[in-house]
Amino acid sequence: MPLLTTIPNRVLTTITGAEIPVPDPNRLIHLQFRRFAGCPICNLHLRTITVRHQEIVDAGIREVVVFHSSATELRKYSEGLPFELIADPQRELYREFGVESRPRALLDPRSWPAIVRGVLRDLRRVRRGEIPMPPSTPEGGRLGLPADFLIAPNGRVLAAKHGVHADDQWSVDDLLAHVPADLNRARK
Repeated sequence: MPLLTTIPNRVLTTITGAEIPVPDPNRLIHLQFRRFAGCPICNLHLRTITVRHQEIVDAGIREVVVFHSSATELRKYSEGLPFELIADPQRELYREFGVESRPRALLDPRSWPAIVRGVLRDLRRVRRGEIPMPPSTPEGGRLGLPADFLIAPNGRVLAAKHGVHADDQWSVDDLLAHVPADLNRARK
Protein backbone atom coordinates (compact mmCIF):
# COMPACT_ATOMS: atom_id res chain seq x y z
CA MET A 1 0.00 0.00 0.00
CA PRO A 2 1.44 3.42 -0.93
CA LEU A 3 2.25 5.76 1.93
CA LEU A 4 -0.09 8.68 2.42
CA THR A 5 1.49 12.05 1.76
CA THR A 6 -1.63 14.20 2.10
CA ILE A 7 -4.72 13.63 4.22
CA PRO A 8 -8.04 14.67 2.67
CA ASN A 9 -10.30 16.83 4.83
CA ARG A 10 -12.66 14.87 7.06
CA VAL A 11 -14.36 15.09 10.42
CA LEU A 12 -13.78 12.36 13.02
CA THR A 13 -16.23 11.85 15.87
CA THR A 14 -14.78 11.19 19.32
CA ILE A 15 -16.19 8.73 21.85
CA THR A 16 -17.91 11.70 23.53
CA GLY A 17 -19.56 12.85 20.30
CA ALA A 18 -17.26 15.83 19.65
CA GLU A 19 -16.27 16.47 16.04
CA ILE A 20 -12.59 16.83 15.19
CA PRO A 21 -11.50 18.27 11.82
CA VAL A 22 -8.59 16.37 10.30
CA PRO A 23 -6.47 18.11 9.28
CA ASP A 24 -6.93 20.79 11.91
CA PRO A 25 -6.76 24.21 10.19
CA ASN A 26 -5.00 25.81 13.16
CA ARG A 27 -2.48 23.26 14.44
CA LEU A 28 -0.66 20.05 13.82
CA ILE A 29 -2.37 16.76 14.55
CA HIS A 30 -0.59 13.73 15.97
CA LEU A 31 -2.86 10.95 14.77
CA GLN A 32 -1.81 7.80 16.55
CA PHE A 33 -3.22 4.35 16.02
CA ARG A 34 -3.26 2.10 19.07
CA ARG A 35 -4.42 -1.45 19.54
CA PHE A 36 -7.54 -2.32 21.57
CA ALA A 37 -9.26 -0.61 24.50
CA GLY A 38 -7.59 -1.82 27.69
CA CYS A 39 -4.35 -2.84 25.95
CA PRO A 40 -1.66 -2.79 28.68
CA ILE A 41 1.05 -1.67 26.24
CA CYS A 42 -1.17 1.13 24.94
CA ASN A 43 -2.07 2.21 28.47
CA LEU A 44 1.62 2.41 29.36
CA HIS A 45 2.38 4.47 26.25
CA LEU A 46 -0.60 6.78 26.69
CA ARG A 47 0.51 7.46 30.26
CA THR A 48 3.70 9.04 28.86
CA ILE A 49 1.59 11.14 26.48
CA THR A 50 -0.67 12.21 29.37
CA VAL A 51 2.23 13.20 31.65
CA ARG A 52 3.77 15.39 28.93
CA HIS A 53 0.53 16.52 27.29
CA GLN A 54 1.10 20.22 28.02
CA GLU A 55 4.46 20.11 26.19
CA ILE A 56 2.67 18.60 23.20
CA VAL A 57 -0.04 21.29 23.28
CA ASP A 58 2.63 24.01 23.68
CA ALA A 59 4.31 22.69 20.51
CA GLY A 60 1.04 23.32 18.63
CA ILE A 61 -0.01 19.68 18.42
CA ARG A 62 -3.44 18.19 18.97
CA GLU A 63 -3.43 14.53 20.08
CA VAL A 64 -5.98 12.27 18.41
CA VAL A 65 -5.81 8.57 19.31
CA VAL A 66 -7.58 5.85 17.33
CA PHE A 67 -8.42 2.39 18.68
CA HIS A 68 -9.95 -0.59 16.88
CA SER A 69 -12.55 -0.87 19.66
CA SER A 70 -16.08 0.42 20.04
CA ALA A 71 -16.82 3.73 21.76
CA THR A 72 -18.58 1.81 24.53
CA GLU A 73 -15.48 -0.27 25.22
CA LEU A 74 -13.13 2.74 24.98
CA ARG A 75 -15.15 4.76 27.49
CA LYS A 76 -14.30 2.16 30.16
CA TYR A 77 -10.61 3.13 29.91
CA SER A 78 -10.79 6.84 29.03
CA GLU A 79 -10.94 8.52 32.43
CA GLY A 80 -8.13 11.02 32.93
CA LEU A 81 -6.95 11.04 29.31
CA PRO A 82 -6.58 14.67 28.16
CA PHE A 83 -6.85 14.02 24.42
CA GLU A 84 -9.35 12.91 21.81
CA LEU A 85 -10.22 9.20 21.45
CA ILE A 86 -11.66 7.79 18.23
CA ALA A 87 -13.38 4.41 18.01
CA ASP A 88 -12.80 2.56 14.73
CA PRO A 89 -14.09 -0.98 15.35
CA GLN A 90 -14.49 -1.59 11.59
CA ARG A 91 -10.85 -0.51 11.06
CA GLU A 92 -11.74 1.87 8.24
CA LEU A 93 -9.09 4.42 9.24
CA TYR A 94 -6.59 1.60 9.88
CA ARG A 95 -7.00 0.39 6.29
CA GLU A 96 -6.85 3.90 4.85
CA PHE A 97 -3.61 4.66 6.72
CA GLY A 98 -2.08 1.24 6.07
CA VAL A 99 -2.01 0.23 9.75
CA GLU A 100 -1.71 -3.53 10.02
CA SER A 101 -2.29 -6.46 12.35
CA ARG A 102 0.36 -9.15 12.41
CA PRO A 103 1.49 -11.93 14.77
CA ARG A 104 4.83 -10.12 15.10
CA ALA A 105 2.99 -7.49 17.17
CA LEU A 106 3.41 -9.74 20.21
CA LEU A 107 5.99 -12.26 19.01
CA ASP A 108 8.79 -9.74 18.55
CA PRO A 109 11.00 -9.90 21.69
CA ARG A 110 11.38 -6.11 21.62
CA SER A 111 7.73 -5.81 22.71
CA TRP A 112 8.07 -8.19 25.68
CA PRO A 113 9.44 -5.72 28.27
CA ALA A 114 6.52 -3.35 27.61
CA ILE A 115 4.06 -6.24 27.83
CA VAL A 116 5.40 -7.17 31.27
CA ARG A 117 5.52 -3.55 32.52
CA GLY A 118 2.07 -2.79 31.13
CA VAL A 119 0.44 -5.91 32.56
CA LEU A 120 1.99 -5.34 36.01
CA ARG A 121 0.96 -1.67 36.04
CA ASP A 122 -2.57 -2.46 34.90
CA LEU A 123 -2.99 -5.28 37.41
CA ARG A 124 -2.19 -2.81 40.21
CA ARG A 125 -4.73 -0.37 38.77
CA VAL A 126 -7.35 -3.13 38.43
CA ARG A 127 -6.83 -4.15 42.08
CA ARG A 128 -7.31 -0.52 43.17
CA GLY A 129 -10.52 -0.33 41.12
CA GLU A 130 -9.14 2.38 38.81
CA ILE A 131 -9.73 0.46 35.57
CA PRO A 132 -11.57 -2.69 34.58
CA MET A 133 -9.68 -5.87 33.78
CA PRO A 134 -8.43 -5.81 30.17
CA PRO A 135 -10.69 -7.88 27.92
CA SER A 136 -9.71 -11.54 27.50
CA THR A 137 -10.90 -11.41 23.89
CA PRO A 138 -10.49 -7.79 22.79
CA GLU A 139 -12.51 -6.32 19.96
CA GLY A 140 -10.40 -6.52 16.82
CA GLY A 141 -7.95 -8.97 18.38
CA ARG A 142 -4.56 -8.58 20.05
CA LEU A 143 -2.32 -8.45 16.98
CA GLY A 144 -2.65 -4.79 16.01
CA LEU A 145 0.44 -2.74 15.28
CA PRO A 146 0.80 0.92 16.30
CA ALA A 147 1.31 3.82 13.91
CA ASP A 148 1.94 7.56 14.21
CA PHE A 149 1.26 10.40 11.78
CA LEU A 150 2.08 14.09 12.19
CA ILE A 151 -0.31 16.05 9.97
CA ALA A 152 0.10 19.73 9.06
CA PRO A 153 -2.88 22.13 8.86
CA ASN A 154 -2.76 21.86 5.05
CA GLY A 155 -3.14 18.05 5.27
CA ARG A 156 0.47 17.21 4.42
CA VAL A 157 1.91 14.28 6.36
CA LEU A 158 5.08 15.73 7.88
CA ALA A 159 6.24 12.43 9.38
CA ALA A 160 4.91 8.90 9.80
CA LYS A 161 5.88 5.70 11.54
CA HIS A 162 4.36 2.25 11.10
CA GLY A 163 5.33 0.10 14.08
CA VAL A 164 6.85 -3.33 13.53
CA HIS A 165 5.84 -4.66 16.97
CA ALA A 166 3.32 -3.77 19.67
CA ASP A 167 5.62 -1.31 21.47
CA ASP A 168 7.09 0.40 18.40
CA GLN A 169 5.75 3.95 18.43
CA TRP A 170 7.00 7.48 18.79
CA SER A 171 7.93 8.69 22.26
CA VAL A 172 6.98 12.25 23.15
CA ASP A 173 10.57 13.30 22.34
CA ASP A 174 10.30 11.61 18.93
CA LEU A 175 7.03 13.42 18.25
CA LEU A 176 8.40 16.81 19.27
CA ALA A 177 11.51 16.26 17.14
CA HIS A 178 9.25 16.04 14.06
CA VAL A 179 7.74 19.50 14.59
CA PRO A 180 9.19 21.72 11.85
CA ALA A 181 11.80 24.18 13.13
CA ASP A 182 9.90 27.20 11.78
CA LEU A 183 6.86 26.21 13.86
CA ASN A 184 9.02 25.74 16.97
CA ARG A 185 10.58 29.19 16.52
CA ALA A 186 7.19 30.82 15.92
CA ARG A 187 5.84 29.47 19.23
CA LYS A 188 8.75 30.78 21.37
